[in-house]
Amino acid sequence: MTKMNRRTLLLTGAAAVAAPLAAPRIARAADGDTIKLGILHSLSGTMAISETTLKDTMLMLIEQQNAKGGVLGKKLEAVVVDPASDWPLFAEKARELITVDKVAAIFGCWTSVSRKSVLPVVEELNGLLFYPVQYEGQESSKNVFYTGAAPNQQAIPAVDYFLGELGVEKFALLGTDYVYPRTTNKILEAYLQQKGIKKEDIFVNYTPFGQSDWSKIVSDVKALTADGKQVGVISTINGDANIGFYKELAASGITADDIPVVAFSVGEEELSGLGKGDLSNLVGQLAAWNYFESVDTPENKKFIEEWHAFTKDPKRVTNDPMEAHYIGFNMWVQAAEQAKSVDSDAIQAAMIGQEFPNLTGTTAKMLPNHHLTKPVLIGEIREDGQFDVVKKTDPVPGDAWSDFLPESKDLISDWADKKCGMYNTATNTCVQIKSNY
Repeated sequence: MTKMNRRTLLLTGAAAVAAPLAAPRIARAADGDTIKLGILHSLSGTMAISETTLKDTMLMLIEQQNAKGGVLGKKLEAVVVDPASDWPLFAEKARELITVDKVAAIFGCWTSVSRKSVLPVVEELNGLLFYPVQYEGQESSKNVFYTGAAPNQQAIPAVDYFLGELGVEKFALLGTDYVYPRTTNKILEAYLQQKGIKKEDIFVNYTPFGQSDWSKIVSDVKALTADGKQVGVISTINGDANIGFYKELAASGITADDIPVVAFSVGEEELSGLGKGDLSNLVGQLAAWNYFESVDTPENKKFIEEWHAFTKDPKRVTNDPMEAHYIGFNMWVQAAEQAKSVDSDAIQAAMIGQEFPNLTGTTAKMLPNHHLTKPVLIGEIREDGQFDVVKKTDPVPGDAWSDFLPESKDLISDWADKKCGMYNTATNTCVQIKSNY
């Protein structure tokens, strides 16, 4: 692993325990003529394939809110920066957004390693980060609102689907080499063994960002089927490496009937990078998210129409992290209007309990642990790069701490009453744990 990856792995369980010491007040955007919001997404590098769309989503949401009169009588102003898929640069850009541009909040990051880079900055400066992507959990900060899925809202339900619906007996856990896949797979390994899957029937492999040669790895996965057991792949591969992985699956003649794959970081945007021939070979492969563009609701239809109008491109797809930004942004607007302020402390208090309709027909609610209630959807890939939803749950409360790891099974996060991100329910104390990841 790289030095950066080793460092970030050590940070996984070491997020805020309680409110940090009071930081010097930084004048926020509301002190001027506009309210500034930071957009911190990679517009270049390996993650641009996923993050550029989130920048555009935020610009659309801000434009729409300004058409309604803005917030607190002031127009919103987007401050867009490009951290260029460079994890330390995320921290530098976040500091600049808060101290120089004086943004009221930051909407950004995709990978957990980028979020881990930004985390100490927003805590030191008492800023706010709205993080819109599924992640590994095992973290809680009063300065972060996690609007993507926690493991119990994506990874665990996907494994249950493999076990219960597809009869998978051997698992290949394939991920990009950084904190999110490693921690998620640590949770999944523990969960699978509790479900009776033998340790020797769990194959784990990690590859660098931007991995392009997948021939050996796909060959290794194919070899797992030699004993006749049903093999399934759990994919935490991120960024443009997904294109090479799926192309290699197709080239190897592997179909969903042979080896089903469920991905946590592949959505409509990533599939749009594949040609029609490659997509036809992937029909039936799976992804687990909390939203799919193909969901038929009035709210989603309206959102898609607005997206096409804003981008002036009827072929631009929507995806799950876009919905997470949509929910998080609108909750921030509601919290600001309720608190009559965009000050971080005021927003933190007002955000808890906020409700807003999601795009799949139910309502999202912000919990005291700074996670949302979210439905779990599992979809099969279609030839047009969209998904047929094969399973949908009622909204599931996001859990910051995994019940399946001994070091976190007694921990909860509660920023409303206990003012603590790591509250031990067995000892009734607010504690800090040392990460082993």
